Amino acid sequence: MAAARQAKPLKQKLSRFVDHFRNDWQIYLMLLPTIIWMIVFLYKPMYGLQIAFKDYSIFRGVAASPWVGFEHFQTLFSNDQFLRAIKNTIIISALNLLFGFPAPIILALMFNEILHATYKRTAQTIVYLPHFISTVIIAGIVTTAFSPTAGVVNTMIGWFGLDSIYFLTKPEWFRPIFVSTGIWQEAGFGSIVFLAAIAGVNPSLYESAVVDGASRWQMMWRITIPSIMPTIIIMLIIRIGNIMEVSFELIILLYQPATWSTADVVNTFVYRQGLESGQYDVAAAAGLFNAVVAFVLVMTANTLSRRYSRTSLW
Repeated sequence: MAAARQAKPLKQKLSRFVDHFRNDWQIYLMLLPTIIWMIVFLYKPMYGLQIAFKDYSIFRGVAASPWVGFEHFQTLFSNDQFLRAIKNTIIISALNLLFGFPAPIILALMFNEILHATYKRTAQTIVYLPHFISTVIIAGIVTTAFSPTAGVVNTMIGWFGLDSIYFLTKPEWFRPIFVSTGIWQEAGFGSIVFLAAIAGVNPSLYESAVVDGASRWQMMWRITIPSIMPTIIIMLIIRIGNIMEVSFELIILLYQPATWSTADVVNTFVYRQGLESGQYDVAAAAGLFNAVVAFVLVMTANTLSRRYSRTSLW
């Protein structure tokens, strides 16, 4: 009897799904390419994660390689370069979160205060453009701008009678350059989400505030920001989930052995171990550790947000 009772809700859910599929099969058909893409490129590669627990050999293959348990993780956490990479990842991600996350919000609020339509569209187009430039070109622009001979930054320094600085070989300068480059490249495009949220604010709230004599500054703090706070929280949770995924492409193009002490992150460590040194099992262990930490962070952030603000991803 108990088994029959449990089977009945399952049959009802299956029947409802069949009805939905029959009525809206076109929508499910449109979803099919995305599902196939996720299976092929996101879920199927998870089969290879087991090499993090094996003494992997490309000649034996994944299945035939012997198991070694957590040996590679022990190797990682006794490796000074990996510990340094974790430290640099956390520091760079914290700087990106501290300075990079508020930047598109501030930019969206500034755009919202511009009343001249032509000037507003022109300014938006200018700040959106860096997002569509290839990372390789961005790295080239940065390298040229900070060149010790013909770079615009050192040229301006020379105006004050100071000596040129080769910024990209100085470990202490890598993080500020990297973070500011990321803000310049992505802040404009990231502001689109917050501009859309601002556009959804009820205009009657602003009209009531004007009647009450509120200034535009007061309306921004009392109406605009509280109204878009759920969007800010959702984007913050997503940002925290990606905290271990520092922009690999830009770092690999800008860093060099002289700046490894502050520029080497987990992703570049995985690149060197896996592709340059051929230690695929150690690289897989490092990548798996990175993914687990990111998963724990996004789960924690989502739980805390749901508990204290009643806003969450799920």
